[in-house]
Amino acid sequence: MKLLLFKQRWGHEGTFADAAKQVLDAGFHGIEGPLPTDPTERAEFISVLRDNDLRYIAEISTTGYATPDPGSTVDDHLEAFKRILDSSLEAEPLFFSSMAGNDLWVFRDSVRFLTEAYEIVQDRGVRLGFETHRSRTLFHPVITRELLKEAPPIEMTLDFSHWCVVTERLVLDQLPDVLDLCAERALHIQPRIGYDQGPQVPDPRAPEYSEAVEAHLRWWKHVWAGQRARGFDTITMTPEFGPDGYLHLEPYTQKPVANLWELNSWTGHLLQKEFQQWAQQPSA
Repeated sequence: MKLLLFKQRWGHEGTFADAAKQVLDAGFHGIEGPLPTDPTERAEFISVLRDNDLRYIAEISTTGYATPDPGSTVDDHLEAFKRILDSSLEAEPLFFSSMAGNDLWVFRDSVRFLTEAYEIVQDRGVRLGFETHRSRTLFHPVITRELLKEAPPIEMTLDFSHWCVVTERLVLDQLPDVLDLCAERALHIQPRIGYDQGPQVPDPRAPEYSEAVEAHLRWWKHVWAGQRARGFDTITMTPEFGPDGYLHLEPYTQKPVANLWELNSWTGHLLQKEFQQWAQQPSA
């Protein structure tokens, strides 16, 4: 097996060429994020990907970005899902990842959305992971478990950091059945490190957050083992420490407590080291 690491477009303030240079300098393999909607920017982005031989994971947000538009219906989300997926095919993504649905829907509406979105994915002949994201359909581990019993066999993009803050604890240590289910459905992993009071520790290098780092490493390795058992020859991960309230800032000055790209590149290099050691172990 091999590990492919991606840089997230979210939080990048430079040019597409700058992003590509960071990817290559860090030993990463591609970029994840939404395809630009502006035709000129879109063409430039695709050109940068191809010129630098970078892989691409296309991101779909069904209304809004991290949070859904207020009052948006299942039909609104399905329309956005289909439209963005179809328009992103131009960039020939490796696969898709989607912040989809709405945590305020009743259970039957969430089942309907996942069922019809899955049918769209199957019809296009592509692969897509539905993300475990706050404010979205898979926002809570127990609700996700119940939804997966009713919905078709969707694949998932796992960002366990959201579940840590939603439940105010390193929750998957208490839900081994949900962790097993995640390992059975995982397509992709977004390895941000969450803790009981937030989706992003201020700095994963700091010793006071070692418990959270170790917990996430345990969970990711469990998922890797599940993917290996399912025949995956490649693991994909996008370190996703981000801005917009995730990155901690000093009061008054608003000075960031850490450099965003340093956090993501450090996480990527930690994953490379851990993956190499894990991959040398005999298969379960």
